[in-house]
Amino acid sequence: MTTLSYLALGDSYTIGEGVDETARWPVQLATALRQLQIPLRDPHIIATTGWTTDELAHAMDEAALVNGEWDFVSLLIGVNDQYRHRPLPEFATGFDTLFHRAELLSKRGAAGVTVLSIPDWGTTPYAAKEGRDAATVAHELDAYNTHIHTMCEAHGAAFVDITPLSRELGSTPGMLVDDGLHPSATQYAEWTRLALSAGRNALQGA
Repeated sequence: MTTLSYLALGDSYTIGEGVDETARWPVQLATALRQLQIPLRDPHIIATTGWTTDELAHAMDEAALVNGEWDFVSLLIGVNDQYRHRPLPEFATGFDTLFHRAELLSKRGAAGVTVLSIPDWGTTPYAAKEGRDAATVAHELDAYNTHIHTMCEAHGAAFVDITPLSRELGSTPGMLVDDGLHPSATQYAEWTRLALSAGRNALQGA
């Protein structure tokens, strides 16, 4: 049986800072899709903790990715742009570049791309320890995510809104790893649940 390819692009949330490799949400998603009889390989992940949009773009350049090579592409990026106080227009430029590259990398264009919203880290103990204002973080991330959603709608890519869930679980015991910032395997399982339908739909025509 031909197996389908999966490229996961992102930052600490995609590489799964603080969790085992099998607990990363893209790996959990691939496992869940295989349980639906979709022969999807584990993802090829290009992601590192701390990356911004431009740093991910640079890493993609170095990876020499081939356009039209991937059956499924996921993208989750932007939290570090907000952490570094980048204004919305600067983030939007970087995100749009990555989004269009994801379209080109996908065999089915935007139909093979799923984008996750940026989770809200402002509700976490780490943010409180840093003295960050949760309302400001939420406001800035909402603006970023509105732009992401608009891009996805305009181009026909799936948008999975995990932000409300991240706010709900950000201070819940067991939902973060020891650093008080990054999601635990349990929270990633909830992200996977939200993303499963989009992943299935993206691969139906593969």
